[in-house]
Amino acid sequence: MSLYLDEDVSTLVADLLRARGFSAITTLEAGQLGNTDIAQLNHAVSNGKVLLTHNRADFEALSRDYFESGRKHFGIIIAVRRTPYEIVRRLLSILNNTTADEMENVLRHI
Repeated sequence: MSLYLDEDVSTLVADLLRARGFSAITTLEAGQLGNTDIAQLNHAVSNGKVLLTHNRADFEALSRDYFESGRKHFGIIIAVRRTPYEIVRRLLSILNNTTADEMENVLRHI
């Protein structure tokens, strides 16, 4: 499973994940900084990535819109604002125990 970090997520999270062998890219690295939430989700979808964000309200609504219109995404993980180390600790539980197929069209909160 490959992660795409929304711009509100610390870039340190991507660094920590990559140091543990996981694929993670930030909006800055993807050249998507400043784009709308729907553009961020569409970018994640077009690249087959699970989106990680702190933006609960907007991405819960976008996930619902995707579902209701029959579109698929590769997963959305909404993280409560914590230290990057705590976010990664919580993410590892998902990354080590969930397949990419199991994350398809799933909205998770950590």
